[in-house]
Amino acid sequence: MRATLVKSSPLNDPTLYELPNGLTIIAEQLPIEAVNLSIWVNAGSAVEGDEINGIAHFLEHMVFKGTPRLKIGEFERLVEERGAVTNAATSQDYTYYYITTAPQDFAALVPWQLDVVLNPSIPDAAFDRERSVVLEEIRRSEDNPRRRTYQRAMQTAFARLPYRRAVLGPSSVIAELEPQQMRDFHARWYQPQSIVAVAVGNVPVEQSIETIVAAFEREGEMGRWGEGEMGRWGDGEMGRWGDGENSHFNPESAFREVVRQEFVDESLQQARLVMLWRVPGLTEIADSYELDVLSAILGQGKMSRLFRDLREDRQLVSHIGVSNMKQKLQGLFYIQAQLPVENLHEVEAAIREHIRTLQTELVTTAEIDRLRTQVANRFVFGNETPSDRASLYGYYQSMLGDLAPALNYPARIQALEAIDLQAAAQKYLSPDAYGVVAIKPAKS
Repeated sequence: MRATLVKSSPLNDPTLYELPNGLTIIAEQLPIEAVNLSIWVNAGSAVEGDEINGIAHFLEHMVFKGTPRLKIGEFERLVEERGAVTNAATSQDYTYYYITTAPQDFAALVPWQLDVVLNPSIPDAAFDRERSVVLEEIRRSEDNPRRRTYQRAMQTAFARLPYRRAVLGPSSVIAELEPQQMRDFHARWYQPQSIVAVAVGNVPVEQSIETIVAAFEREGEMGRWGEGEMGRWGDGEMGRWGDGENSHFNPESAFREVVRQEFVDESLQQARLVMLWRVPGLTEIADSYELDVLSAILGQGKMSRLFRDLREDRQLVSHIGVSNMKQKLQGLFYIQAQLPVENLHEVEAAIREHIRTLQTELVTTAEIDRLRTQVANRFVFGNETPSDRASLYGYYQSMLGDLAPALNYPARIQALEAIDLQAAAQKYLSPDAYGVVAIKPAKS
């Protein structure tokens, strides 16, 4: 067995193993009596066409509806009778499936976990039944003010990129999907070159890798691989990231003016304000660290500038937060506030002034030291459980093909100086050009 140790932090020691067919396996042993197996697939809603928007999430549901070897419900029975847990999630850039179990049950459950992910039958009758479940999930999402606000913000943020679409898709599309469309989508995207398998827990590394390799090789012997043209980021008719012929997949340029969208939402008691800037995504991760720190300085925690100014001192908002969101191709610097409608103009102006201050005044040493401590501690706390580490490794390897950015994150943050933060604010966060979504409650 050929294995390569990647550069790691003092807390982490993952082993990376690549099969000739392109599948990547990551394993790490931890002295915790549990083990997590996560299967990451580079297929989220961003690879869909408009006519099948929502199929990746719908497929996540159908994966658990039986295989040629497992009846519907049998996988869940195999998991539950061992006291294990399983679940899945779909995003814009990926879908992942995981199981957490006792170490002694790992070898028994791995083949079944891979079977449901790689060999879903997608039977017609189950497809129609599950369609109703997905449609109800969409309805609940549309009834959720927080999700409605987020979706309106994404549509304002992106004019062309598929990130502007909902991961769940619209009801009108889901209602018309056919089982064969899903089988074709699965055959195209669920290929070894698009999959990262991660095992973290109290199983020896060599044993974890051998168990996963044996399970995948069985799939190969059964003819699973190669059922159609391989599709991955950058290949096939879906478009090529950065290809001039498919410019709708290029990162969108920064806003050149204030782009404003206003809505009325009868379900709200208070208004919502979102301000956002287009910034580097994961493919330009080296340019994103400063923005992570700036988001924390502005609006993460009770010591952040916007919280202390707008909530504690002036009491203009009931909630405010900031995040530097990183999709694969492009990120968003995202500020969201909940506030009385009469404060919308004043709060937007105040946020602009805070941005301007970041451009003209160096962040204090005390703030930087506080953020360095926070980042280091959060990294430690986020590395405690097998599922934490499996998610960390799976996310970065799946999205970037590289674990180093994950493992070196604290060092990169702690190396930043005030002048770096100021330069990033000047480059990416214009107080005069951004997207803004204002959602007002209906007048009483």
